[in-house]
Amino acid sequence: MKTSSFRMAAIAAAVMALGTLAACGSDDSADGKDGDAASGKIAFLMPDRASTRYEEQDRPLFEKKVGELCEDCEVLYQNADGDPNKQQQQANSAIAQGVDALVLDAVDTKAAATIVSNAQAQDIPVITYDRPITTKPADFYVSFDNEGIGTMIAESLVEKLDADGAEGGLLMVYGSPTDDAAQLIKKGMKAGVEGSKYEILAEYDTPEWNPQKAQDWVSGQVTKFRDDIAGAVAANDGTGGGTVAALKAAGIDPVPPVTGNDAEVAAIQRIIAGEQYNTISKPISIVASAAAEAAVAFLQGEEPKADTELFDTPSQLFTPEVVTAENVKKVIFDSGIYTADQVCTGAYAAGCKKLGIN
Repeated sequence: MKTSSFRMAAIAAAVMALGTLAACGSDDSADGKDGDAASGKIAFLMPDRASTRYEEQDRPLFEKKVGELCEDCEVLYQNADGDPNKQQQQANSAIAQGVDALVLDAVDTKAAATIVSNAQAQDIPVITYDRPITTKPADFYVSFDNEGIGTMIAESLVEKLDADGAEGGLLMVYGSPTDDAAQLIKKGMKAGVEGSKYEILAEYDTPEWNPQKAQDWVSGQVTKFRDDIAGAVAANDGTGGGTVAALKAAGIDPVPPVTGNDAEVAAIQRIIAGEQYNTISKPISIVASAAAEAAVAFLQGEEPKADTELFDTPSQLFTPEVVTAENVKKVIFDSGIYTADQVCTGAYAAGCKKLGIN
C-alpha cells in the first residue's frame, strides 16, 4: 500500500488542478453518454447519521461545490442510516435513474464491492469517499490518510500521558469491523501506542461506529480495570463521546485523556471543557470539494488527478491535524471551521473565554 503526506500547499495545488477541468456546460460528449455534462446527475451516497458530519458538513459542502462547477448538474443524495442493504437499494435506484457518476461512502466496505461492480457495468464511474473499498478497485478514491489519523491520535495521547507522568494501561475503542477505513485507523492506533509503557488493557471493534455500543463496552471495562485506566484511544468522536460518558457515569474524576476524530461540534465542546483530550481536524471542505471536482471531471470525460494509489485505485489522500485545547482556537475557530456562536453555548461559554475564543 502506498501512502503520501501532503503539506497544505500541496492540498491547495491538487484542488486547484482539479478545478481547471472544463466547465460543466460544455457540449463535449467524449464520455460516451448522450447529452452533455450540464444536465449530469451525480449520486452522493453517505453511510450513516451516527456521525453528524455527513448531514452537517459533507452533504452541503459537496452540493455547494458541484453547484459552483456545474450549475445545472443534479446531486441525488441518500443516507443509508447504517444499513448496507439500504445503501445497496439506494445505489440501485441511482443507477436506474441514470446517474453519470456515483460518489460512495460505504456502510460495509466489503459488501459495497457489489455497488462498484454494478455501477461500472453500466459505465458509471465510482468515486469512493472517506472509506476505501479493498476488494474491488473503484475509479477514484478521495480521503484523508486514515492510517495516519490513527497513528496521530494515539501518539498525541501517549505524549500527553508521558508529560503527566501517568501510570496504567489503555482502552482501545476501534471503529466498525465492516469498515475498511476503520481497519486502517485501527492499524494506526496500534502503531501509535506500540513501544510506549502503556499496555493495552482491552480492545473493541464498535459495530456500526455506534456511540452507545462503545459506551456500554467501556462501562464494562471500567468495572474490570477502573484504577488502571490511564487513557482511552477512541477511533472517532462518536466512540470518544461514548467513552467519556461511560467514564463520567462511573464517577471517574478527572476523566483520563480520551481521543477522537472528525472534529464534531460536541467533541470540540468536550475538548474545551477538558473532557476529551484530542480530535482530528479534517476540513471536510477539502475532501468534499475534491470529490465534487472528480465527479465533474468524469462527466467531462476527464481523468481526475491522483497523487497516489491505494488498493489499486487512483487516490488523493490528504493529511489532517490533531486538535487539543492548546491549538483549538487556531485550528478550529481562527480558520473558520466553526464559530464561537456554534460551539460556545451554555456551559461551554466559560471554557471558551478561558481559551480566548470569542
